[in-house]
Amino acid sequence: MKLATQKNNTRDGQLLVVSKDLTRATTVTDIALTMQQAIDGWHEITPKLAKVYQYLNENLNAGFKLDIKTLAAPLPRAYQWLDGSAYLNHAELLRRARGVEVPEIMYKEPLMYQGVSDNLLGPIAEFNFKEEWGIDYEAEIVVVTTDVPMGITKQQVSEKIILVGLINDISLRNLIFQELQKGFGFIQSKPANSFSPVFVTLDEIDEYWHENKIHLPLESYVNGKLFGEPNAGKDMFFDFADLIIHATKTRSLSAGTIIGSGTVSNYAANSGVSCIAEQRAKDIIEFSREKTPFLKHTDSVRIEMFDKNRQSIFGAIENYF
Repeated sequence: MKLATQKNNTRDGQLLVVSKDLTRATTVTDIALTMQQAIDGWHEITPKLAKVYQYLNENLNAGFKLDIKTLAAPLPRAYQWLDGSAYLNHAELLRRARGVEVPEIMYKEPLMYQGVSDNLLGPIAEFNFKEEWGIDYEAEIVVVTTDVPMGITKQQVSEKIILVGLINDISLRNLIFQELQKGFGFIQSKPANSFSPVFVTLDEIDEYWHENKIHLPLESYVNGKLFGEPNAGKDMFFDFADLIIHATKTRSLSAGTIIGSGTVSNYAANSGVSCIAEQRAKDIIEFSREKTPFLKHTDSVRIEMFDKNRQSIFGAIENYF
């Protein structure tokens, strides 16, 4: 099942059920008004939404034409947005370029930060950041959870993941450097992010979802040129169950919490990269200098994931800077 949120001049928008091919949608006001309402009553509401989804796919005249421009983030505001760093190749490259070792603890438990969650952005978004801030994109996978108790075990956690999607986790690299020098967390360097048009249920990606990972390439383009297509399942050191367990060590998670994978990254050099900082690190390692610039005001980024038949699963994130 594929779910989206249409803008309607309210904070939380209107829940839509979207056809498998992402061409049509229908409102479901008699079932749930918003994505959060559906998540809050997930086990009771899901079967009703699934029937609508089946009908929409079987009847080509059902629903209305989906206009991606009218979509908000699938979950326009979330109780929590927690982003991990599950791909250690990413961390290793960035530190190697600076001549710094990866701390041993990062191989034992994931790095994670809490980001902006009260104003999540839709798939088509324009940003107005100063170029000197070092504008970067990060192509990532996200999952959405139901209520998760503190101290959950690995055996219990998989059933708490209910939706999967994509995110462009914007990073202002030069501000990150300034904030890290203070020895505390990210605020200015991690603004609101842009999400894929739809989130999907696990049965929608059953062929590709195992070990709490999605085993497909995540493609990202800068100004229409392929920048990277690393496989999101291949070198994910910490899976989504690990990330959720880490987050719930000292807190519970409310239904509708979003957990990010961190920048998708593979050890294979021919897979490309999912952010500019990683390419700049490779530049330093190979050429002893940074050849790749951060994003400029004329630049665009597109992030998308396809199934084995080249059918877009989540739709595309299209961001302009």
